[in-house]
Amino acid sequence: MYKTPCSRLSGLVGVSVKQKLVQNVPRCNQTARSLIQLHRRDPLNWLTYQHLNFLKRQYVTKNNSELHQRAIPKRAPVLTIVDERDDSVERQVQRISTIDPAVTDTVSQPEDVTSKAQHEISTLKPTTEEAVQSSSASRTVLTSDETPHVQVETDEAREARLDKQWKQLKVDVADLPDIYARLAKIKLTALVVTTAAAGYAMAPVPFDPVIFFVSSLGTGLASCTANSINQYFEVPFDSNMNRTKNRPLVRGQISPLHAVSFALACGVPGVALLTLAVNPLTGFLGALNIFLYTCCYTPLKRLSITNTWVGAVVGAIPPIMGWTAATGCLEPGAFLLGGFLYSWQFPHFNALSWNLREDYSRGGYRMMSVTHPGMCKRVALRHSLGLIGLSTLAPVLDVTTWTFPIISLPINLYISYLAFRFYHKGDRSNARKLFFCSLWHLPMLLLLALTCKKPRRDPEDTALPPASLVS
Repeated sequence: MYKTPCSRLSGLVGVSVKQKLVQNVPRCNQTARSLIQLHRRDPLNWLTYQHLNFLKRQYVTKNNSELHQRAIPKRAPVLTIVDERDDSVERQVQRISTIDPAVTDTVSQPEDVTSKAQHEISTLKPTTEEAVQSSSASRTVLTSDETPHVQVETDEAREARLDKQWKQLKVDVADLPDIYARLAKIKLTALVVTTAAAGYAMAPVPFDPVIFFVSSLGTGLASCTANSINQYFEVPFDSNMNRTKNRPLVRGQISPLHAVSFALACGVPGVALLTLAVNPLTGFLGALNIFLYTCCYTPLKRLSITNTWVGAVVGAIPPIMGWTAATGCLEPGAFLLGGFLYSWQFPHFNALSWNLREDYSRGGYRMMSVTHPGMCKRVALRHSLGLIGLSTLAPVLDVTTWTFPIISLPINLYISYLAFRFYHKGDRSNARKLFFCSLWHLPMLLLLALTCKKPRRDPEDTALPPASLVS
C-alpha cells in the first residue's frame, strides 16, 4: 500500500529538479562565456601567480597558440632629469653677476628683488637636453674659476704604497752584520762553540790556546754553514710559522744566492781550518755534522719524528770535536760528553716544541709534540733521569772525580722533577719551566764537570819508582 505514494513522490521531485536544471543551463553558459570574454579583454585585472611576492619575476604564458612574454617594466629616470634640471637652474642663478653697483636704494626694497628673481627663475624652463648642456657648461665655468684641488701624498703614505709594490732587492751594507747573525743563528752557534770548548777543556792534555782558538773558530764557522743552508731549504715552511716568519730569507732581506754564498764562505774555511790546522779527524767530524744537519735532519723534519733523534746526534758531536781537537783520537771521555749533550737535548727541545705545537703544525713539521704528545713527555722524562746515570759514569771512566756525581745530583734531580711534572700534567706552564731550567742546567753541569776534572797524569810520573825503593 506504500509503494504507489512513494513512487509518485519521487517522480514529482525528479521532474522538478530536471526542469530547474534545464532552465539554468543557458544562464550558466552565458556567465562562463562572459567570464572568458572578460579575461580576454583585460587579463591584468585577474589574479595570477605574478601577484604573489615570491613569483614576481619574468614569466611566459601561452594563449591561443600565441607566445606572450610579460616582465616588470623599467621605471623611467624621471627623478634624475628633474634633479639635473634643478641643479642647472640653481647654478645659473648662482652665476648671475650682472648687478649694478650704482643702485643703492634697492636694498630698502627686498620684496621687489625677490619677486624679480622668482620671475627670472620661472622663465628658465629648458628642456632635458638643454638642461644637461647648460649644467655641463656651468660645471666647466665653475671649475675654471675655482682653484684646482691637488692631493698631496705624505711621506708615510708613499712609503707604505711603495712597500706593497714589487721592487728590486737592495741590500744595505750597514744591515749585513745583523742579517748574517740571524742567518747563522748566532745564539745557537754560540752554544755549539761553548760545548766544543768544554770538550777541549775536559780533555786530559795540556792546554794549547792556539789550537783551542782555531778549533773553536772552525766549529763556529761550520755551525754557521749548517744553519744558513737549513734556512735556505725551509723558506716556504718558515713563512707559515710565527716563530720563523721574520728570518732574513723569508722577509726577502737577502737573496737565496747571497745566503748560499755566505754558507760556502763559512763552510769551506771552517772545515779547512779544522782539517789542516787542528787534525783530519776533527775536520771530518765538522763536515759530517754539516751533512747530518742539512741533508738528514732538515728533510726529516717533514717526514718522521726520528728527526729529533738525528738532531740530538748533531748536537752531541761538537763536544766530541773539542775532545778530538785536543787529543787527536776518540776516547771514552769524548763519548761521555757527547752523551751529556745527547740526553740534555730531549727535555730541552721537547719542552720547547710543546708550546710551539700550533706553529709546527702550520709549518708541516712532524714533531713528537704534534704527532705523539705522550711519547714527547715520556722521552723528556727518560733522558732527564739518564743525566743522573751519565754523571755517575763520569768517575768510572776517569774523566772526573767522585765528587762530580754528588755535587751534580741536586741539579739533575731538579730537572728530573720538572720533567716528571711535565709528564704528569703536560700543560704549557710546566713545559715552560722545564725549558728555562734546561737553559741554565747544561752550563752548570759542564762547569761542575770542569771543576771536578780528574788531574792529568804524565807518563814520566807514572814510570818513576817509589822513593823507598830508590833509597
